Amino acid sequence: MEQILISACLLGQPVRYDGMSCPVECSRLNLWQAKGVLVPVCPEMDGGLPVPRPPAEISPGGGPGVWAGTARVMTRQADVTQFFIKGAQAALEKAVACGIKTALLKQKSPSCGSCRIYDGSFSGSLVDGMGVTTALLRQNGIMVLGEDQIDQLLFKQI
Repeated sequence: MEQILISACLLGQPVRYDGMSCPVECSRLNLWQAKGVLVPVCPEMDGGLPVPRPPAEISPGGGPGVWAGTARVMTRQADVTQFFIKGAQAALEKAVACGIKTALLKQKSPSCGSCRIYDGSFSGSLVDGMGVTTALLRQNGIMVLGEDQIDQLLFKQI
C-alpha cells in the first residue's frame, strides 16, 4: 500500500501554532495509521518554529508567490518566510524518500492549505490559494488534498 504524507495535527499531534491539534475522525485513516501507511509531517516545526508560535499568514501571492520571491510569510511581528521554506523542503525530502505521491494536509494553513488560505491581513479573511508546502509538493508532482477532501483520498486507488 502506498504511503500518504499527512499533517501531524490531523492525527491529533499538538503541533499547531496555538499548541492544539485538529484530529480528523475517520476509521479508514485510523486503519491506515495502524498499518503505518500515514507519514506525519509538520512543516512549520520541521522548519524550526516552536509550539506555540505566533500565527502567520502569507502576503498576496500565496505559496507560489513565496517560491517566486514575490510573497512573504509574516507574523504580526516578523518575517518567518525562511522557516516555511525550510519546512516545505523537509516535507518534500520526506515524501521523496518514502516514494509518496499523495498528501493530506491541513486546509487554511500557510504551510499546508491546498485550496484556501488566510489573505495576509490577519482579519480572518480567506482567499483562494495554497500554502508554501503545498505549492512545493505540487511543483514536484505530489497530489495534495485537504482534510475536507478526504473522500477523494478514500476512493483513490492507494
